[in-house]
Amino acid sequence: MTQGGITTLSQIHRAARLSVAPMMDWTDRHCRYLHRLLSREALLYTEMVTAPALVRGGALHLLDHNVEEHPVALQLGGSDPAELAVAARLGAEAGYDEINLNVGCPSDRVQSGTFGAILMKDPSLVAECCAAMVAAQPREVTVKCRIGVDDQMPEEVLPEFIARVSAAGVGRFTIHARKAWLQGLSPKENRDIPPLDYDLVVKMKALFPHLHLSINGGIASLDEAEMLLERGLDGVMIGRAAYHQPADILCSADARIFGKATGMGAEEAVRAMLPYIEAHLSAGGKLGQVTRHMIGLFAGRAGARAWRRSLSEGAAKPDAGPQVVEEALARICALEPQAQDV
Repeated sequence: MTQGGITTLSQIHRAARLSVAPMMDWTDRHCRYLHRLLSREALLYTEMVTAPALVRGGALHLLDHNVEEHPVALQLGGSDPAELAVAARLGAEAGYDEINLNVGCPSDRVQSGTFGAILMKDPSLVAECCAAMVAAQPREVTVKCRIGVDDQMPEEVLPEFIARVSAAGVGRFTIHARKAWLQGLSPKENRDIPPLDYDLVVKMKALFPHLHLSINGGIASLDEAEMLLERGLDGVMIGRAAYHQPADILCSADARIFGKATGMGAEEAVRAMLPYIEAHLSAGGKLGQVTRHMIGLFAGRAGARAWRRSLSEGAAKPDAGPQVVEEALARICALEPQAQDV
């Protein structure tokens, strides 16, 4: 995969065989930089950025990212076609490879802005929004959605939703294989309580063979990802597992999913993060803004608990610098492989 520049459509589609989900408060640019070290091939997503924040609020700093992150997609939230068109154009001008519309987030705050999962109830509006985004800029427009919301019957509403939105120029969807309950469940509960229906998403691929369909929701390992790809889906998106156990998911992803042994191991990635950390601190940033995303790098390995504690406690000190990370890594490397401290 070409680094440091816009990728082609075929490269993006290939990268989408495995992607890391957009996650609020987690997949910021520091997180994405780390994930790119672990996998050179997987598609990365920003946190959701709202169109009003960009267009009305002028918060263009929300589009900041490193050229090393490519292939990287911008996820937008909104429901006003004209506003989303402007936001999509700003995202393309900022250098993102893909513009994704969030039709899956169930939080009250998102609902109050009439976007996210509540838009599953209005596929015509989603189609209008996507058509405006497609017309406004040259990047591919994609949609991340649920299989339905509330009392909707997913087997009825999802095919209609995909048909209407794809007719507006969307050729790639990521489907979170759960309904969202807009009342009565928190966003966290909406990630766990509604039952998963992978079979329905597989059926959508049979109904729409010309579309690129990725599946999301509850996928916690590369073994599961490979099984879903073998069922005919075009891609798999992994969320919390990729964040909390990034090495388990991403260090092997290039070899297993893409047939390329190009990603770094956890120790090598930590060392590669040190110049990035130094540059961030020199620009006035704080160590914890970066290291909070590195906490899970050694999950399940000897010394993982000590690593977490060293980073958490060390980053809180006023003079915290790269030495905190170097010392924590030295302790990990000094441990015998057979030791258990997880």
